[in-house]
Amino acid sequence: MSGMQSESQSEKEPEFDWLQLRTEIDSQHSDVSAQDKLLRKVKENPLVPIGCLATFGALSYGLWSFRKGRHQMSQYMMRLRIAAQGFTIVAMMVGIAASATRSKE
Repeated sequence: MSGMQSESQSEKEPEFDWLQLRTEIDSQHSDVSAQDKLLRKVKENPLVPIGCLATFGALSYGLWSFRKGRHQMSQYMMRLRIAAQGFTIVAMMVGIAASATRSKE
């Protein structure tokens, strides 16, 4: 009987480990607002918002050009949008790699 009790206790422990971890994480960051977190992320990796704005700008101007009948400019802006999206993805990956190496140190 005691063997079955120890098995059921060991099965229950891992189930609640993530709850304890989540509680610890939430208690560490509960005083940080969403705006503070956004500003901190922008300061850590300013290239991502720049890439997002470039993507949005190219998309907007490309759609406007298409509506006005300037198909050549529209095609150019859609290609620029793809390049800006690629830049944003690369900036995100570099930021993730940089934060991962900083956390190890």
